Amino acid sequence: MPRWFGADENRIAAGLRGFGLLGLGAMAVIILSGNAVIGDMIAIPVGGLLALAWAWRSQTPLREIGYSTPESWLATLTVGLLVGIGLKLLMKSIVMPLLGADPINQAYRFLAGNTPLLPAAMWAMLVAGFGEETVFRGYLFERLGKLFGTRTGARISIVLVSSALFGLVHYSDQGLAGVQQATIVGLVFGTLFAMTGRIWTVMFAHAAFDLTALALIYWNLESAVAHAIFE
Repeated sequence: MPRWFGADENRIAAGLRGFGLLGLGAMAVIILSGNAVIGDMIAIPVGGLLALAWAWRSQTPLREIGYSTPESWLATLTVGLLVGIGLKLLMKSIVMPLLGADPINQAYRFLAGNTPLLPAAMWAMLVAGFGEETVFRGYLFERLGKLFGTRTGARISIVLVSSALFGLVHYSDQGLAGVQQATIVGLVFGTLFAMTGRIWTVMFAHAAFDLTALALIYWNLESAVAHAIFE
């Protein structure tokens, strides 16, 4: 335990790790904070930064929220990119059409051919990969793990609950289709995280997923991909 934490600070740390008023309040704030957008899509990962601040202030090792060094950064990045790009194309061409989703993501249609906003949009995608994975996989898995335990049934429950919450936070800007897509993506990323315990693969996959989505929107390829299999 760090020497600079006194008795009062240790009580606060214990409260943040617990599930009393302080601990549950911290969970609500972190989960609901999301990514703040300033001006023309200048995104700040408020939720992710708060999750890291929670880990520091609660004296929780970063490895417990998935921040442990991978055996190979290159392999981790490669797997993440392949999973993210492949999952986005699968969702766009097969899964979402079967669910009856609009082939055009109307919430972000304004980015089609919008070159001036492209750098900010790309930054926002990277921010989402960091922030949302830190919150919904790293932080939330640690918190729910303390509640549910670590057995197989508990881990399945954690994947389901975290995926449902991940889906719900996408309703405000993307509607039902956004909830459906995010929930399914959450199940995939949650399963990967549950299997590895490391956040980097899903973080890279999330960023790749969102950047692929941005590319489809920017180059007006959404409809073509959505109808590539189901005319």
